[in-house]
Amino acid sequence: MSSSPSRWFSTLLWGNSVTLSWTWGLGLFFSVQFSIQFGFFGLLSFAIPNAIGLLTFGLVTHHIARREKGGESLARFFSGWSRPFRLVFYLYQILAISLTIFAFLFYGWQSLGFEPWLLYLPLTLLVVLAAAILLGEEFGIKLIKYSHGVFAVLILVAIGCLLFTKAQMGVGTTEFVPQPTNDMNYWGYAVPIIVGFLLGPWLDLQQWQRAIQMHRERVSIAAAYWIGSIEFFGILIFHGTLALWAMSHGAGQFLRKGLSGYEYGHDVIMKFFFADASGVLQIAFIAYCVFICACIITTLDSGYVALKWFLKENVAKSNSPIFALIPTGLFTSPIPTFLLAGVVAFVATILTKIELEYFMIFYATFFVGYSALGVTRCYMNRAAGMLPQIKMFCIGTGSVVIFAFGYFLHQPIAMIAGALWPLVSTAWLIFKPSGGEEFVSGGEELSATSVSPLTRTAGVVAASVDMPESGISAIAGAVAQAAKSPLSAVSNALGALHNVSGHFEGKWFVHSFVATYADTNSVGNVYFGMYAMWVGKTRELFFNRVMPKFNLANTPFYILTRSFEHKFAHETREFETVSVKIRIAKYNRKFVTLEHEIYDSAGTLLGHGSQSLLFVTSTDYKMIDTPPEVVAAFTPYA
Repeated sequence: MSSSPSRWFSTLLWGNSVTLSWTWGLGLFFSVQFSIQFGFFGLLSFAIPNAIGLLTFGLVTHHIARREKGGESLARFFSGWSRPFRLVFYLYQILAISLTIFAFLFYGWQSLGFEPWLLYLPLTLLVVLAAAILLGEEFGIKLIKYSHGVFAVLILVAIGCLLFTKAQMGVGTTEFVPQPTNDMNYWGYAVPIIVGFLLGPWLDLQQWQRAIQMHRERVSIAAAYWIGSIEFFGILIFHGTLALWAMSHGAGQFLRKGLSGYEYGHDVIMKFFFADASGVLQIAFIAYCVFICACIITTLDSGYVALKWFLKENVAKSNSPIFALIPTGLFTSPIPTFLLAGVVAFVATILTKIELEYFMIFYATFFVGYSALGVTRCYMNRAAGMLPQIKMFCIGTGSVVIFAFGYFLHQPIAMIAGALWPLVSTAWLIFKPSGGEEFVSGGEELSATSVSPLTRTAGVVAASVDMPESGISAIAGAVAQAAKSPLSAVSNALGALHNVSGHFEGKWFVHSFVATYADTNSVGNVYFGMYAMWVGKTRELFFNRVMPKFNLANTPFYILTRSFEHKFAHETREFETVSVKIRIAKYNRKFVTLEHEIYDSAGTLLGHGSQSLLFVTSTDYKMIDTPPEVVAAFTPYA
């Protein structure tokens, strides 16, 4: 990449935008709380994993983006990688936006004590939402780095004023003794913090959108995230040390007791400056308000832009008939989501026993398993690229409960267990002997008909084939003889029901056949090249099924294979019944990606892979956009 001044300036702007999009309510205010609890060492143990997690995300996505050529390589990767995590991404964003708004209202505005709060609180909430939506609409992902550059200047000026105030007032005289860091109480917090923040960015749409846009602009993702993580680390250290300085000047009087005897002080800096807002600390109070507002707004407008992008992408790829009844703009607009987040934040604010930690618990527990699975999937692509949703949800909710019991009962070991449980459980799901079978299509896992491996492979699903009772009886009799002659049973089943040209199981097109001597090599197992041949034949049958009128004699376009990959899992032999499954994985304006899986009669995965298709004119072989007739034929099966 070029090292021109303009490129470096763009990298600097993107790094700053990374920082401000990640300086959300949790990092901003919990840095104060953890510093008050455990002193400067506690601040470091909070800031370092936070910054390293952000940097690691940038370095890994930089590597992923460079695995393939082209400015869209990371976007294509994210499109397939994120497919099973769509709901989790959305929940993550709702909670993050709600948490940030709540933190601003509760620790920023409400701590000032304005009355009547029932009037001022909703008005303040509306102002925050309006500012975030306005900036999000005005500055899309291509321009947001410039608006964040302006906010960065305001933050620098505010920090300068606050540092000047610290220098003028000097070191305080109030004795402040933080909690020890050499006992289990400290590790009950530290371990969840380390786990949660090292993995946190992987489910943050704001970070993915930034990395994709940087790659499109040929900006080094790694360099931008180095800048962003260092700047972010500096902001956390500044805010935490500001809290420690305030405590040394008597801000401890603003600490308050919460549930189960915990002391909370997320808002001590705001209350400390506001207590003398008309005197010596007047400038400092204004500067601190600018600092907090700038950090909050740049997080919320980033969330708006990222949600808008995410919702539009998913609605565009969806075939749900509901979009024919309800305007798609209602689904692609982030405004309903922001209003929902505002309601959640408002309710949490007026319930005075709610604290930031109650939101934070989900990032240290529930989302950990999904994030760990996401990182693993960057380098280990399982069968159909999906995940066992029910198991992952149970693991996440179980970890939340374990952590909650530990937190309220003052049992640090349970807090640690709640944070580590998702990592251990997810690792087991991935690496256990039958792990490949767990990661099938979420839709298939939840809705597939309960059939034996033999009948499933043979395509014996009653709903997919119309047949008389005699046919059903024939199949039942064939299956009953499976113990005596498995091959005979399967062959009879195929003969009675199987369509030699293939059939659909959901969105998968399935072609089943019996491997013969011609498919094997000199040692008797199937020759490796035959698997690709089988996939190719199944693809042709799929094309013939969905585009029956396609004719090579008069077609204006040809379909060419751009790339093909296959991972071998198990081998098979002659006279084994084989089922090849193929479906549309994703598509865009230029390319269509198909994914395939190959099974034997026992349901064992023999291999899986994918292929990319492109389209050219039949006259001069120039590359063209995906033809409308192909889109119309493929869309129902995407």
